[in-house]
Amino acid sequence: MRWIAPLVFVVCSALLAPAAQAASKEKIDRRVADALVRFNEEVRGGDELIASAAGVLIFPKIVKAGFGIGGEHGQGALRMNGQNIEYYSLTSGSIGWQIGAQVKTELILFMNQDVLQKFRNSNGWEAGVDASIAVVTLGAGGEIDTHTIDNPVLGFIISNKGLMYNLSFEGAKISKIDK
Repeated sequence: MRWIAPLVFVVCSALLAPAAQAASKEKIDRRVADALVRFNEEVRGGDELIASAAGVLIFPKIVKAGFGIGGEHGQGALRMNGQNIEYYSLTSGSIGWQIGAQVKTELILFMNQDVLQKFRNSNGWEAGVDASIAVVTLGAGGEIDTHTIDNPVLGFIISNKGLMYNLSFEGAKISKIDK
């Protein structure tokens, strides 16, 4: 039984190592642009929602892996007025029944200047602690749930199967990185 913890560590490290490598600014910019195209294809009215946000934090490629103990990591950019202005990393860990790996895209929309400024002024921001993120779901016909969009911070999670609504942002630590 003593071999289980080291084995879990080795497996998780091997699965997350490619994701933990720093991507170049240009690579993040390309991935963010691709994520926005996909978001607008998935979410009817998504472009208008993004245009009305004070800022949008986009993590185009978050790799999550686990074998009993899991973790996820990704890098992205904060967009304001159609430009990537700052770069961030997202990291979280978990313990519990889990095995495998997945890749997903996350978008966090700051719907007013006050919540955006609190995020930008923070020294490491944790979802669920520093702010609650309302995960947006889609109704019939791909329409955005209008009850959710009244929240100051909105979150969208997209997997290779499309927009997901049963996941959470809780516990994700977001930190600014220099690019």
